[in-house]
Amino acid sequence: MKRAASIDALLKRVAADVAAVRPAYEASLHEKNVRDDLRVAIKNIFENLRSCVDYMAQDIFDTHCKSSPKPDKLYFPIRKSAQDFAAVVAKAFPGLSAASPAVYALVEGVQPYRNPWLGQFNQLNNHNKHQDLVEQTRTEARQVTVSRQSGSVSWGPGVTFGRGVSVMGVPIDPTTQLPVPNAAVATSVTTWVDFRFAEVDVSVVHFVEQSVREVSSLYQELRPLI
Repeated sequence: MKRAASIDALLKRVAADVAAVRPAYEASLHEKNVRDDLRVAIKNIFENLRSCVDYMAQDIFDTHCKSSPKPDKLYFPIRKSAQDFAAVVAKAFPGLSAASPAVYALVEGVQPYRNPWLGQFNQLNNHNKHQDLVEQTRTEARQVTVSRQSGSVSWGPGVTFGRGVSVMGVPIDPTTQLPVPNAAVATSVTTWVDFRFAEVDVSVVHFVEQSVREVSSLYQELRPLI
């Protein structure tokens, strides 16, 4: 794999940026605003991960399609349907399915119609090309858990109780949406706070970490084959 050293270097850079994401993320939550250092770190992570998959595409062509003219611009194929994927691979990577069914299967296996992650990843990268930094929204979600020895009941946002409703035998106060004060059950309220990418409605930190895992896994699987 000719570009392995470049991919390794990019993944090392990504690891450093991921390490910077967590403290910037926590600080942003505290400040209730996305800090610039968090935006920059996220932008760099996605750009470098996209470069990794495009380097893989270059090596796939050079190893398995080198008898054909190489396109001026060659990117890792990302398509929403099996038909579109087959068409773009036949055009950009002629003969790949016959030359290396294993590589074809690996690349096909991560397509958006099989793995939603790649489509979301691509959407965020395309957004970055036109606007400097991806947009994120801060969300808060409250979860209430009522428990006693026999078990527990939980509910989250979107659940509203009217008058006359009881949970585990305890009336719910419609003004607070909590059990009335009592000694029969224990009530806990947890507020989950997060930043989410507005474009794809996924948690920022979780999606960043998933993207690193997905690209690294694909690289490790493809490396012996190209």
